[in-house]
Amino acid sequence: MNIQHFDDDAALSAALATRVLEDIVAGPSLVLGLPTGRTPLGLYRELRERSGGDRVPWSQVRTFNLDEFAGLGASDPQSYRAFMQAELFDHVSIPPAHIGFLDGTAPNLEAECRRYERAIAAAGGIDLQILGIGASGHIGFNEPAERLCARTHVAELEQATRLANAQRFGGDWRKVPERALSMGMATILSARAIVLLATGREKTDAVRGTVEGMITTQLPASLLQLHSRVTVMVDREAWSG
Repeated sequence: MNIQHFDDDAALSAALATRVLEDIVAGPSLVLGLPTGRTPLGLYRELRERSGGDRVPWSQVRTFNLDEFAGLGASDPQSYRAFMQAELFDHVSIPPAHIGFLDGTAPNLEAECRRYERAIAAAGGIDLQILGIGASGHIGFNEPAERLCARTHVAELEQATRLANAQRFGGDWRKVPERALSMGMATILSARAIVLLATGREKTDAVRGTVEGMITTQLPASLLQLHSRVTVMVDREAWSG
């Protein structure tokens, strides 16, 4: 793993935005895997501020987000799709048809997961997968467990994960859906390059375990050690606690 250290979230976000924008300019048909949550907010702010007008050619870029809550549609303000629209998609020139997203309201969620895998394959696979990491070491909604689903799947959410998402639901974790749709770790590891972002001291143990610990499904992010092109971008607090 290539470990990159930054003083704070602002410096980390600026550096990653530069990489993403340079990749788009070098290869306009870039396929991006994108996360949600608090960690990438700085990245999305940088991308939208530096992509204004036609300064960056987003028109051929394709995106696939990691996950979505079961039961929430694109128009639901608590959905991850609504989050991505507000934080990035409404501010760059990406065509709606190029935005890949899981549909939490699909009548058959397992079939929806299979459709998503086919869509990623049809796009030629993900060139650059950006990830956040939970304090438990979860990636997307791949929660610590004895066994993990390899591909996109329906996940049962741990209480800690629902608590971490409570802010989007008026601060009440009980309103956070109990299930979600998520890329699996094999889907994530199929990306040609991966960047893992970690900020804040609450992520220190998970980051250390990911970089220095044993590979275990009890710390899903540790499976990133199996990939040959992973960059871990951490701020001072996430690395030193």
